[in-house]
Amino acid sequence: MTADIAATPTGAPALGEAGARKLPGFLNNPSVRRACIAIAAALIFWQLGATSHDWLGIGLPVVGHVPSPIAVLKAWHGLIGDPGYWESWYLSFTRVALGFAAATAIGVPFGLLLAMSRYFRGLAFPVFELLRPIPPLAWVPASIIFWPTQEMSIDFVIFLGAFYTIVLNVLGGAREIDPRLVQAARSMGASRWNIFRRLILPGVLPSICVGMEVAVGITWEVVVAAEMISGGGSGGNTASGGGLGFFIWNSYIGGSYPDIIVGMISIGIAGYLSSTLVRATAKRLMPWTRGR
Repeated sequence: MTADIAATPTGAPALGEAGARKLPGFLNNPSVRRACIAIAAALIFWQLGATSHDWLGIGLPVVGHVPSPIAVLKAWHGLIGDPGYWESWYLSFTRVALGFAAATAIGVPFGLLLAMSRYFRGLAFPVFELLRPIPPLAWVPASIIFWPTQEMSIDFVIFLGAFYTIVLNVLGGAREIDPRLVQAARSMGASRWNIFRRLILPGVLPSICVGMEVAVGITWEVVVAAEMISGGGSGGNTASGGGLGFFIWNSYIGGSYPDIIVGMISIGIAGYLSSTLVRATAKRLMPWTRGR
């Protein structure tokens, strides 16, 4: 009888494999399953904490005063058809894209010049180090005065938030290159251009990509605060059309607390999408990392 129980048809899938096959395609990935479990657990904790006053008699610290996920979903459902909400998405995304692109286009060559030219580093690095500790948000009042429009001032502040991070990562990556490799290339007659193209740039590329990934997250932190301080820039005439940061501030002034959480989650989603795009670009630039 024991043998009958233990016997299984040849090639029959195990119970775990059969269960996995019944799952949707994307859930067959263990990382996706773990992420779904973590998000579900966070939502359950959030719901229990937000309603703790009803079932516990007292509100838990912090989460007890936050709108529940159900209230946030209802508010989000009402905003889906609001053109101002999507205009806020568009404005913030545009500002981040412009500031980040400018910081990358200027920061990468600037960092490479600092790394390759001792003369240029002696001239530019002291000024760079003097300005770097100044928080980007401290530039908001000055940029509003210097630039002709509030929109340009917001883009400039976003640029500063990403610029320093990219430059420091480029400079740090260049310092990690073994100088003996450069000396060996020179001894074999390689020109400065060949050394840069075949040795320095591939060696610095991982640091450039890391700096870009960190910088794009900083840009979302900066754009929200800049929109709050500056009043949303050119889109600040409408209640929810001045960017996601202005949307959050407007919701706070109007006492619509579920909308505040909607704006915060929207920024989280936008930042995640931006980081995913940067990581995908990095994999294209560095094909040797695709298997990691």
